Parts: sequence; structure tokens; C-alpha cells
Amino acid sequence: MIKTAEAVSLGHPDKTADYISSYILDRFLEQDENVRYAVEVMIKGNTVVLGGEVSSTFVEAPYEKYVAEALREIGYDEHYADIWGENALNVRKLKVINLISHQSEQIAQGVLQDGWGDQGVFVGYACQGEENISRELYLARKLNRVLYEKSRKSDNLGLDIKTQITLDEDGIKTAIVAIPMLKDEDLSTFVAEVLGQKPERLIINGTGNYVAHSSIADCGITGRKLACDFYEAAAPIGGGSPWTKDATKADLTLNLYARKLALDNLRDYDEVWVYLSSCIGQACLPSATLKWRKGEKYGEEVLPVGELRPSVLIKKLGLNRPVYAKLCRDGLV
Repeated sequence: MIKTAEAVSLGHPDKTADYISSYILDRFLEQDENVRYAVEVMIKGNTVVLGGEVSSTFVEAPYEKYVAEALREIGYDEHYADIWGENALNVRKLKVINLISHQSEQIAQGVLQDGWGDQGVFVGYACQGEENISRELYLARKLNRVLYEKSRKSDNLGLDIKTQITLDEDGIKTAIVAIPMLKDEDLSTFVAEVLGQKPERLIINGTGNYVAHSSIADCGITGRKLACDFYEAAAPIGGGSPWTKDATKADLTLNLYARKLALDNLRDYDEVWVYLSSCIGQACLPSATLKWRKGEKYGEEVLPVGELRPSVLIKKLGLNRPVYAKLCRDGLV
């Protein structure tokens, strides 16, 4: 069976947008652990648009400062701008448009009663193997992480990186890398060393020339890389973007909890899928289902989750602390 998975770096404009939102949420949590936060980000050129809702005792947030700090953490700092010029985002030319308002009172009243701030279905997945994710996703992420760190130290390689791995029964059938280069650099040996074998086919920069990148060459929007953030084709995507909301909204919290339940139930199976659902304003989960595979055998059972108040789960998972930028950087798994 042929299987394929993709990964993207923080330098990819969609993930840059995710990271900006997560970074700002961390700054709010440092001031107010009860902040209610839902902020989407769009980035094009050197302009960042913030749109959403925030309710907090911290009312004087310096959004432009936070956006610039997030960009520098990713690697889009002044030194990077000096190297890449007009071919990449320039933090010196940053413009921030703030379209943030307060959380809806109707949503707030349910959250204040310790109910979930949104409804939806959330999916956790785990399988036997490295990091308990599919082999193709593990390799795509590993290669992407190593290339990103290499680029952080390079004056030739850029930060906007995509990797894609296709496996068959014999190993790595195809490896694809998209990585900005000011001048051609042979990465074939490096890629093979990272992957632990030489792919049957290796494609580096399929267009042949990749210089202009980041939000200069593309538009970044939060939540557009959910397949990469979650489990690729191994499991359905649950809920919305996990990187743009506080923990009462469920998109991060119940996805993380579903993953934890999948790992907790993996010992006796080859693969496990956990499906949870929530109702806005309510603490009781309408459904909780475990599906599993062992060899060629599949099964399904109800999980005894019952009432699961956001405050209890948030504390259990440590989500009332500024951990969101790290989660966005490292991934849910």
C-alpha cells in the first residue's frame, strides 16, 4: 500500500499565521489565565491582519510588538531581511491591522458556567511506531524539522519549507522538498542521511527555482494546515484550528484529550481512533467512541467519559499556562 504525508515549517506563511496567534495568546495568559481568546491571522507581504474576539483584564496588549516578536522567533528577523531583501517577509516593514473585538455575551455565559465554548467533533489517533504516528508522517516531520534548523543557521537556505514522503512496502518511494535557495545547493546526501535511506526518487524544488517565499510569495491564513497539524490521511480532522483559541473553545483541548485517550488505549492494538463531541455551553460530552484495529480485525466501543468540565481538563492538561506557541511549534503529538 502506498501512503503519503506532508509537513510544513513555521516559516510557511500559514504556519507563521498560526504561530503569531499562539504567541499572542501566550502573552495574554502571562497576564490573565482566564482570558477568552479567538484570534485569526492573515499575513500577506509585510502586513498582518488580526481578527477575532478577546475578553481579558489585560486590555492594553501591544499587538504590533507581539507580532514582531513572534516573527523574530520563527527566524524572520532583521538579519534574515538583510539576506533575502524583497524575496521574503521584512520585519522592519511590518504593518499590523487590528480587527479584534470582545467575545459574544451569549458565548461567554455558557463558558462562565464551565461549559464548552463551542460544539464539534474531535479526533485523536495513535498507532504503533515512532512518536505513535504513521511512518510517512513521522519521516515528513523529521525531515522538515532538520531542514528548518539547518536553514536557521544558513545564509543560503530559507525558512519556508515543505516536505512530503511517499512510502510503499519496500521503503521510501518518493521524497519531495521545497526549500528556498539563493544559489543552488545539493541537499541529496543530507536528505538521505536524515531519512536513514536513499529515496527511490528525490525531488528538491520541483519548479527548479525557489527564491521568493513566505508571505511575499503567498498569503498565510490560520488553520489551513490542519492535515499537517493532525494525522494526515491516517485519521479524520477533528474540530477547527487548534492554534487560534483559548482552551475553553475545545478545538485544542478536546483534540489533545482525544490524542491522550488514543495513546492510553494503544497498548493492545495496532491503531486507535478516538472520537469526542461537545456542545456549546454544556460540560457533558454527547459522545465518546473508541475505534481500533489489530491486524485485520476492527472493533468499536463507547468510552465512559461522561461529564467533562473544561476547567478540570484545562488544569489536567496544563492549558491555563503560556504553552501555546510551543504546542504550535512542536505539534499536537
